[in-house]
Amino acid sequence: MSTKKITKKDLLVSAAALNIKGASKLKKEDLIHAIQTAEGNAPCFLTISNCSVSPCLYRAECQG
Repeated sequence: MSTKKITKKDLLVSAAALNIKGASKLKKEDLIHAIQTAEGNAPCFLTISNCSVSPCLYRAECQG
């Protein structure tokens, strides 16, 4: 489980690796949703209170 907040720069690196087009124009929350979707996960960042999904790269910001 991560306790460190992820930077937009880190997110853009992940987005590039996943071939997400227009990533630099997305807000951080939308970028995380796009990454989650591209990885085959539900775009759940900031949409579930009291989430029990672990490990999750975004947990520190999402549930913090």
